[in-house]
Formats: sequence, structure tokens, C-alpha cells
Amino acid sequence: MSKITNALVLECIKEMKEGSKARKFMQTVELQIALKDYDPQKDKRFVGSVRLPNVPRPNLKICVIADQKHQDEIAKAEVKVDVTSMDALKKFNKDKKQIKKWAKKYSLLLATDTLIKKIPVVLGPVLNRIGMFPQPVTHNEPIEKKINDVKGSIKWQLKKVTCLNVAAGNESMTDDELRQNIVMALNFLASLLKKQWHNLKSINIKTTMGKAVKIL
Repeated sequence: MSKITNALVLECIKEMKEGSKARKFMQTVELQIALKDYDPQKDKRFVGSVRLPNVPRPNLKICVIADQKHQDEIAKAEVKVDVTSMDALKKFNKDKKQIKKWAKKYSLLLATDTLIKKIPVVLGPVLNRIGMFPQPVTHNEPIEKKINDVKGSIKWQLKKVTCLNVAAGNESMTDDELRQNIVMALNFLASLLKKQWHNLKSINIKTTMGKAVKIL
């Protein structure tokens, strides 16, 4: 059973916004979670993605490693993403520093599914090692839909530490839009945990440059 209420979340959102100074860029609203009764060395590490009601990261920087058909589709679509080809990647000549520098410009990489197996051959293991291996995209659904799904989704993943952080929204959203995203994100996280809400030690929200506000 949830330990938080809609009224509490709205109150915390209001406090967060009042304490956040205006910046020259759109600030992200972050959810910061600390878990309890979890040992990443012994307990099963979880991972799960959920599509939120309101797009939390409209300006997410994405690059698509695309075949010609996807390149043509992206050119016609109303989406802001960078596009590259296998031929362009070959120019890195497996130089680890250049590959890292290129990949780290982005929040996420996507790739045409038929190219996925070729990427390690061209770039080596670098993308895997830095956690930037591309997500596959097929020709069975519009590339624009896939990109919008990615921008509207968050991923909870337990790695080596019991602190988690995701973008739950941005400062341009209304209080209720943020509440919807935060509540759904937290309920989904709880569903991934072995003891659900009992595994949540603390929950904070904050804007990129603002102070954290405690929800739990």
C-alpha cells in the first residue's frame, strides 16, 4: 500500500517550485530514491521501464544509428534527433576515446534492429562498457512513435548502489502533470521491489539546480 497521498505530493511540488530559481534552461524535475533492506550483492537486481502520462524529457538528446529507410523516415518526421550511419561509425576506426566522446554527447542511442549485431564489430565493446549500447528500433512501427515513447518513458534499474535517480518531469509542467508522473513512477518502482513500499527508505524531488524536497 502506498505511503504517500496525492495531496502530499502536490504540497511537495509546490514547495519545490517556490524554492527553485529561474534559469536560462528548462530544468528537469528529478526523483531521488534511497532503498532499504536491499543488498545489491545478494538480492536480484531489477530493471523496468514505464511510459508516464506526461513527457518528462522533451529535450532528451538522442542519436539514431539508422539504415537508409530509417534515415528517410526521420527526415520526414517532426522529431529532433541526430542521425548517423554505419559508414560514419567506421570512421572512428575503433578509437575508444573518440567513440566515448561521441556517445557521451547523448542521453540515449537507438539503432535499426538489423544493424545491432554489426555495431560491436565496428565499434568494439566500448558502448557496452559505458552503458550506452543502442536500443533496437524496427520498421514495424513509425520511428517517430518510438522516439516519443522513449522521451516519455523512465527506467528504474538497481545496479551496485541502493540510490536511484530518474527524470520525472520538467519545470514547464503543471503541478498536476508532475503529480501524475511522480505517483505513477513511484507505484511502478514499488511493483519492482521485493517488499514493495516497505523497501523505500526515502523519496525526494528537486529541480536540476534546486534544493531537494522530502516526500518520504
